[in-house]
Amino acid sequence: MVRNPERRAALVDAGVEVLAREGARGLTFRAVDAEAGVPVGTASNYFTGRDDLLRQIDIRLHERLAPDPEVLAELMKAPKDRALVTAFMHDLMARAQRDRTGYLALMEMRLESTRRPELRASFTKTVRADLEQAMEFHRDAGLPGGDETVTVLYLAMLGLLLEHLTLPGVLDGVLPGVSVPDGLVERIAATIVPEADAGSGQR
Repeated sequence: MVRNPERRAALVDAGVEVLAREGARGLTFRAVDAEAGVPVGTASNYFTGRDDLLRQIDIRLHERLAPDPEVLAELMKAPKDRALVTAFMHDLMARAQRDRTGYLALMEMRLESTRRPELRASFTKTVRADLEQAMEFHRDAGLPGGDETVTVLYLAMLGLLLEHLTLPGVLDGVLPGVSVPDGLVERIAATIVPEADAGSGQR
């Protein structure tokens, strides 16, 4: 059967919407068909099962949530210091807020991966690759700090994203005078990222 790539993409994006709104248990082919506005049975013609659909959603989320190459290139014109790393973190937060659905779906994927060993293996691989790519980018760009800096920054921002996108009230006023989320992004970067590269000891 000849399948339409555009329809497949629309079905995957519909799956993202369903996953973010209903959770993994609500991610049925019927729900995806309804979200995409296509006849019942369409999704079953494009995916072999829920695991296949979840794998396609994983790939799509990494496309949707990736940095804009033009924005990245513009940011890279700045001095390679803590301020630039902070700007990258602001861009990450801005992308999360623009595509809140995508990030919520990503969080649902994490939860579902705890129940599905095969999904856990593939999802762990992609997320680990993202982290290692961030480390490599940080090193190649000559940004302050090293792999440890990137890892701790990743963990801190993951926590901020989780709270801000799910329970934003938890952080409101927690640090008087510090705005949410932008002020907290500034505090995270100032706490974790050194002012200047301290050399290989940071790696």
